[in-house]
Amino acid sequence: MLLEIDPQRPKLRKIRQAAQALKDGELIVYPTDTCYGIGCDIFNKKALEKVYRLKNLPKTTPFSFVCYDLSDISRYARVSDQAYRILKKFLPGPYTFVLEGSRNVPRMMLTKRKTVGIRIPDHPVCLALAKELGNPIVSTSATDLKGNILSDPREAAKIYGKQVAIVIDSGIIMPEPSSVISLIDDEPEVLRRGKGDVEIFEG
Repeated sequence: MLLEIDPQRPKLRKIRQAAQALKDGELIVYPTDTCYGIGCDIFNKKALEKVYRLKNLPKTTPFSFVCYDLSDISRYARVSDQAYRILKKFLPGPYTFVLEGSRNVPRMMLTKRKTVGIRIPDHPVCLALAKELGNPIVSTSATDLKGNILSDPREAAKIYGKQVAIVIDSGIIMPEPSSVISLIDDEPEVLRRGKGDVEIFEG
């Protein structure tokens, strides 16, 4: 189902419709500030397994996830004072920050080093969804059969069909991966250069 949502003024009724699909264990395609992502509730194991099948990835592949705000992050990761200052400065924004995961994070979402990748995208629809759901949302890019990241939600609807419950259409998003910054041991390290300035972390 294609669900049009204004990216600047998302209607609560439509946000609730998409959030309900997540609560029901369904997958959705939703917009972020870097690309369209495939999402599910991180606490629904069956939904997580659907994402792995859809992306044809082994279950050892860690997915990042979207939180609503900084207080939400502190529930799912260990955040030092220094890390908090960095997060506060750069989020919401096109960054994925790698932190030590807390006990609240499902085991499937942790890397072997017990770390997590967390995002707060600068996109009203994405943030409204996470807030309405009340839980973080899995964040992995929506791609075509060749692995190319999709910019057009209508193309995503054709490719994924009934494998996802809802494809949110908030217009074309020219995809560019988020920059990935590790904050483990309070030593910022750039793991991937993407959208978002990383020079401050490379000094």
